[in-house]
Amino acid sequence: MRMTKAEIVQAIYSRVGGFSKKESADIVDLVFEMMKETLGKGEKIKVSGFGNFVLRDKRQRPGRNPQTGAPIEISERRVLTFKASQILKAALNQKNGAAASHVKE
Repeated sequence: MRMTKAEIVQAIYSRVGGFSKKESADIVDLVFEMMKETLGKGEKIKVSGFGNFVLRDKRQRPGRNPQTGAPIEISERRVLTFKASQILKAALNQKNGAAASHVKE
């Protein structure tokens, strides 16, 4: 199962109140745009109680074509990594699936 951007917009519209659906969509778009800009500048994003998004540069390196086994060069690239916070990990690993009691909503 996955959650789409439209479902995030609907959740904000339903749970927060005070915003129209268009305003809720604008808020979600703004948050994602700010995240893209921040990561594009090579900066980290730390969301307290959730985790860290970090952009890393990987160097060019040797590799192999998985179908043929032929050696190839893997080009240098930027990769996005996410490290979940301890609070998020605890909430995800509870046996009953309920949110941790110390997690703020």
